[in-house]
Amino acid sequence: MALRNIVLEGDDILRKRAKEVTEINDRIYMILDDMLETMRANNGVGLAAPQVGILKRMFIVKVEDQLIELINPEIIETEGIQNEEEGCLSIPGFYGTVERPARIKIKGLNREGHEVAYEGADMLAIALSHEYDHLEGILYTDKAVNIRDSNNDNR
Repeated sequence: MALRNIVLEGDDILRKRAKEVTEINDRIYMILDDMLETMRANNGVGLAAPQVGILKRMFIVKVEDQLIELINPEIIETEGIQNEEEGCLSIPGFYGTVERPARIKIKGLNREGHEVAYEGADMLAIALSHEYDHLEGILYTDKAVNIRDSNNDNR
C-alpha cells in the first residue's frame, strides 16, 4: 500500500464523470488499498478514485466500523432529507451545509466482483452520497450553502 496525493479543487479531473471499471484485477485492488491508506492518513470518512487522480467509478467509505468499497456504484433509492455540515479532502479547510438524502440504498460491485447493496442513514447516507457525487464530477460546494473556512471566514 502507498499514500497517494489528493487532487485538489481546480484540477479538471474532479469535474469529469468517472469511467466504468471494466475489469477487477490486481491494479484495482492496489488502488483500493492505496485509497484506504490515503483516506486514513488524512482523517477522511470517504475517498473516491478521482480524488487520487484516477478517473474510475469506485470509492471507499468508512463510517464507524463499517468499511465499504464500491466499484461501479449506482444509487437505487433515496428517502427523506437531511442538512448537515460537510467537508472534503479535495477542498481542505472549508465546510458547508449540504442537503442530502436521510436514507440511501446503493449497489455496486465489491473487490471480488460480486454485486453488493448497502442501505445507510444519517452519516453513512451523507458519505455514500458525497463520494458518489465525486464519480459524477460534482463537488459538495456545488450544493452547499454557508460555505466557510475552518476559521469561520466566508469563502
